[in-house]
Amino acid sequence: MGGDLPGGLNPHLVIIPPSQLIWQWGWPWQRASDSTLLLSRLGVVSPAAFGNLLVMDNAAPKPQQILDDEHLRLLSIFYYVKGGISALFACIPILHVVLGLVFIIAPEVFGHGNNQPPAFVGLLLVMLGGFLILFGWTFAVLALITGKCIARRKQYTFCFVIACVECISVPFGTVLGVFTILVLNRQSVKELFNPRPAA
Repeated sequence: MGGDLPGGLNPHLVIIPPSQLIWQWGWPWQRASDSTLLLSRLGVVSPAAFGNLLVMDNAAPKPQQILDDEHLRLLSIFYYVKGGISALFACIPILHVVLGLVFIIAPEVFGHGNNQPPAFVGLLLVMLGGFLILFGWTFAVLALITGKCIARRKQYTFCFVIACVECISVPFGTVLGVFTILVLNRQSVKELFNPRPAA
């Protein structure tokens, strides 16, 4: 078949209908004639043994596409980091919940009689701490989901809404949200999230 790739690798050609184009291993194939396919730098390959096989050129990605992919990759990483930090800080109110439970269950620990803290203080600490934990973990999960969606180029509207919400999380969330909005507003990025159907 005109020789293997350098290093003993085979191109692993796939038989496909004439209407389809493929490329394997990133090596450029070119249509030389109706009966011959020219593999760049590897010689001439006849398609007779493979049936109707067409391959397409390995076109280099556009600079804008490279820039968009890099920015989306970084945003995805930052959302993962933001989610982890948010989850970590959301654990701090656990101390308030524990303290509140002690106020309610064992107030004698803090003294006797008038020295004991009121039960409503303990209840207030439990409710406030529980709310903060739930709030923080919710934002953490949303940030992690956003990072995953950005990495997979899915759920554009969801990512945009979360980016707007992140702007209220000063300072890191604000910076992350603003840059996310700027990137998602590019037409080229919108096309990545909503690719046009193949003709």
